[in-house]
Amino acid sequence: MRTLDADAVEAFILVADLGSFTRAAAVLNTTQAAVSLRIRRLEDHLGRRLLERTPRQVRLSHAGARFLEPARDLIAAGRRAAEAVQDESLSLALGVTHHLVGPGLPRLLRQIAVRDSGVTLHLRTGGTRALLDRFDAGELDAVVVLRHDESRRGGETLLTEPFGWYCAGDIDLPPGAPVPLAAQPEPCALRAMAVRALEAAGLGWREAFVGNGAAAAGAAASAGLAIAPLARRAAPVDTVDVGPRLGLPALPGREAVLHSQVSGARAAAVLRRITGAFRAM
Repeated sequence: MRTLDADAVEAFILVADLGSFTRAAAVLNTTQAAVSLRIRRLEDHLGRRLLERTPRQVRLSHAGARFLEPARDLIAAGRRAAEAVQDESLSLALGVTHHLVGPGLPRLLRQIAVRDSGVTLHLRTGGTRALLDRFDAGELDAVVVLRHDESRRGGETLLTEPFGWYCAGDIDLPPGAPVPLAAQPEPCALRAMAVRALEAAGLGWREAFVGNGAAAAGAAASAGLAIAPLARRAAPVDTVDVGPRLGLPALPGREAVLHSQVSGARAAAVLRRITGAFRAM
């Protein structure tokens, strides 16, 4: 049998893991049509359908399920061979605002590792202002932060992240009761955004929980202690957006922006892969 196309095999793995041609294309920084073509050629080469496609979902066929783990082994072997002849290791320091770090982080890191396990990734999380300060000081090669009104301009917009009011699904508010808010201490741009939205809607609110970081606010929301204004990707899996049910005002989306001072072709390629995976989550 002729050698398998590694790019097509990698595309198949990504579609299988992400359940989406569109998301796989984002990770690979290519188009959905290109991913479909690679996998169609791989299926033709193997003489087996690997993926079952419907308008609503993509799932592995019986042959695809058998092929998936050997496919991972193939890509891993190619990666190890490439790493063996690298002249030097690569280290990349990346900062990501904690507002965008949630349950999807392990899956994002897995997509990065499909090809780039030889890279040492130093991941820092924190608030937008602190990350930008570290970036300006040269401590971080790149940062992904939220753009608020007071944020600097420039950078590459990766996506617009939706926000909502997250809490355990069984929470209820008596008529006229103030909204129990889980938020971070002042100053916090997200806290200010939530308070402005509530006050503009004529709704009272109270501090029910104050914690440092989106993860702390998310934990309070999971426990049903309070309602947390959170980015969709940072919301715990056991919470739901209760805003529509409780009549809370819609929160505006915020742009996630990349600022980078990465140099060198290899580092730039790794960063493109990370941002592609980020868009796909």
